[in-house]
Amino acid sequence: MKRLFTLIICFLSLQIVKASPSFTPAANSLVYGDNLLNIAQNLTSNYQDTIVVPVVNQPAPLTSQSGVFKRRLDSIKKDIQLDYNEYVQSYIDIYAHNRDEMGHVLGLTKYYFPIYEKAFHDAGIPDEIKYLSIVESKLDPYAVSRVGATGPWQFMFTTGKLYGLNIDDYIDERRDPVQASYAAAAYLKDAYEEFGDWLLAIASYNCGKSNVEHAIDKAGGTGDFWTIRQYLPVETRGYVPAFIAVAYIMNYYNKLNIIPQPCNFALKTDTVLVNKYVSLGSVAQVLNIDVKDLANLNPAYKRQIINGTDKLPRRLIIPQIDKEKYSALYETLNNSNLVPTAPKSFYAPYTAKKEEDIPSYHKVKRGETLGDIADTYGIELHDLKAWNHLHSGKAVVGQRLRLKENADLSAEKPSLKNHDGYITYKVKAGDTLSSIASKFEGASVEKIRSMNGLKKNRLQPGMTIKISKG
Repeated sequence: MKRLFTLIICFLSLQIVKASPSFTPAANSLVYGDNLLNIAQNLTSNYQDTIVVPVVNQPAPLTSQSGVFKRRLDSIKKDIQLDYNEYVQSYIDIYAHNRDEMGHVLGLTKYYFPIYEKAFHDAGIPDEIKYLSIVESKLDPYAVSRVGATGPWQFMFTTGKLYGLNIDDYIDERRDPVQASYAAAAYLKDAYEEFGDWLLAIASYNCGKSNVEHAIDKAGGTGDFWTIRQYLPVETRGYVPAFIAVAYIMNYYNKLNIIPQPCNFALKTDTVLVNKYVSLGSVAQVLNIDVKDLANLNPAYKRQIINGTDKLPRRLIIPQIDKEKYSALYETLNNSNLVPTAPKSFYAPYTAKKEEDIPSYHKVKRGETLGDIADTYGIELHDLKAWNHLHSGKAVVGQRLRLKENADLSAEKPSLKNHDGYITYKVKAGDTLSSIASKFEGASVEKIRSMNGLKKNRLQPGMTIKISKG
């Protein structure tokens, strides 16, 4: 455990406190633009996303060494079933191939794993789940996926808010390893209570509980991960084997010629409670350290400003310092002249929406992303994509999106205007001549084609067509 201290100075508003595990400091050894865990050789993105876990459709046959791998996994098994098969072996091979990357991750575990273990112990869930963060982000608090999932546990905005993470113009607790770990523990505990199986709970962390429920239904209403695997989203089929493979790597790295690398940030830290707005730059200056190193210890502060108040003091993590520097640090923290500014509107306070308050549809506006729409209505991005049969993260301007699983797009009131002898109808994404004809009494595909001079049945969203009233 990290050595922390208590300094009692009765007349100071600055508080340097002995850190309990719930105030374990955050850290990050990587700089922006650093390459993330490249477990597929053709991946070049600087952002981590669980979807980059390579898909193994045809794993290589097991070898004569398979018994050794199985025995080793059995020996480290505690509360979670660490099954061994050709899929798990394939991911062991993939991770083991990246020795330098995994050596770097092993160095980071000395800092992060005690944080995770404390959060999981408090929540009453197995500490083996700590390996999941490696699959998610390579223990990188600054990791951001292609769809906006953020932090070491890759929370989406809505889910993070629902599990108590503070996200505003100054702070994003999805990047705080302590707070994010408690949120991840709460989610996984909820999922386990629902499914009664840790591998299914882990699968739901990747694809959502609803997708796991649907897979169970398709499998006949029961079954473990391997039974329902074929009915899960493609990336989730590899997500659980990847988790088991990482558990193996972290325990048997020495058998794979993987050498742990040292952390390049402070492992011994102190926690300071700050009740003013203070820049990390001013603190770094008085401590005579690089501001980047201090920012890496405090990744949740988006502006490199600690937004503490008397009612809500904020944690500042600093490397352990000599007592001679206490006075200068006090002066800096208590004499800051920073003035808080109003947060941006899109970080307005979040409240969970009741299902009856959510409309059935949303028409995509210019500049909106699927993530924006999901956040607006308090629904999961993967659900929004599944309900609308979307395979990419792009939102098409003018497209109507289902905001509920069973919403009937054809039931929406048509967009039309009355004219003498006919009405005009504005075509929406997904419309066909037959679906439009079905909305109007006496209309037919041939009549619509004839009245509008259409030679083909293809329609473009946004175009206006005439429909006879008779």
